[in-house]
Amino acid sequence: MKKSLTENQLSRRHMLKMGLTGTAAGLFAAGAMDIAEPLVARAQETSTPDAALAELMAGNKRYLSSGINASAKDLATLRQRTVNKQQPFAAVLSCADSRVPAEIVFDQTIGQIFVTRVAGNVVTPEIIGSLEYGAAELGTKVILVMGHSSCGAVKATMHGGEVPGQISSLFPHIQPAVDQSGHDLEAAIRANARNQAMLLSQASTVISGMVKEGKIKVVPAYYDLGSGAVSVLQ
Repeated sequence: MKKSLTENQLSRRHMLKMGLTGTAAGLFAAGAMDIAEPLVARAQETSTPDAALAELMAGNKRYLSSGINASAKDLATLRQRTVNKQQPFAAVLSCADSRVPAEIVFDQTIGQIFVTRVAGNVVTPEIIGSLEYGAAELGTKVILVMGHSSCGAVKATMHGGEVPGQISSLFPHIQPAVDQSGHDLEAAIRANARNQAMLLSQASTVISGMVKEGKIKVVPAYYDLGSGAVSVLQ
């Protein structure tokens, strides 16, 4: 039978929810082994799409201020607690670019974000299937479709011409944004994020239905490589 929480344990859990965690060593010295479970239950704690989006953006503010705390949580304990289940509160569709590490950008740790990555953050059947699983089976409350500054996939689409292998398979997905932007790179990157978010929310019967019911939001966003800031696009 699960033990009832002591007043001190409840206090520590409240501090966790408020983002006031200390180092992992300090937590365990205080006998806080029992607080690892709430760290992986973010889909339950973050119960609405608006709250999920707010949590992502709060994490980005911590990242910008060098106040990140995800790394202070005991990763070994989190790994063990997430072996048999995961309950991410948000999903992120981002570019495969190595400069866009979603967990770091949003100051989140193991089990908190369901991440899909593909060059140009484009929506494909495989991406749709993955994000449908995150929404319908894992309980994600928001899907952030995040483009980023100086995106090579958008740049390559804009330049056109011969490219090796199957790189050109990305171009048809991104070309509408290039056309809409008047061949301005940064405008095209933002337009592409908006287009892909719209496509995802309409092409997936699972996600579109959940959007209509208010169970999830699909939100386009832009990540600035230089500043580290994420902005939600209108």
